[in-house]
Amino acid sequence: MTMNPPTEPDGRLTAFGNQLIEVHLWLREELARLREDVYAHPERPRELRAHCLTFCSAVTKHHSGEDEGAFPALAEQFPELRPVLDELARDHRQVADIMRELQELLGDLEADPERVRADLDGLAALLESHFVYEERRLISALNALDAPGWRAAAPAFLSRGQMG
Repeated sequence: MTMNPPTEPDGRLTAFGNQLIEVHLWLREELARLREDVYAHPERPRELRAHCLTFCSAVTKHHSGEDEGAFPALAEQFPELRPVLDELARDHRQVADIMRELQELLGDLEADPERVRADLDGLAALLESHFVYEERRLISALNALDAPGWRAAAPAFLSRGQMG
């Protein structure tokens, strides 16, 4: 699916860094919804698992897009960011491990709701820390990034999937 990049009211393209913040806000909202579901309805593991799989898929798509597209482009144009990009890529692997564990846990119809909540709370804390660090360290570079191919269609890490 091709998505037109967001534009400002005057028709200018929204800077890539600003788009990243928008995607992070959306992911934060979706995670909050998932956490609310887990706390309010632990007796519905199948529905929670489906919601978790959808959320985890969105995060995986976002992080894969960063690892495969954004980070190499940033490293090429801003080599001084390589240590930051390496650290963020390590975070991505850690997030993927936690999401995999959470999905397995939710696949067990007898899963302990407290353990599910604890894993989800851990994921939320890690993602929030990751998003804040990434935004603080990369927004300026993303806003200055010259990536003409991204202007025709938003790259994967800047798109929001359909959830809900």
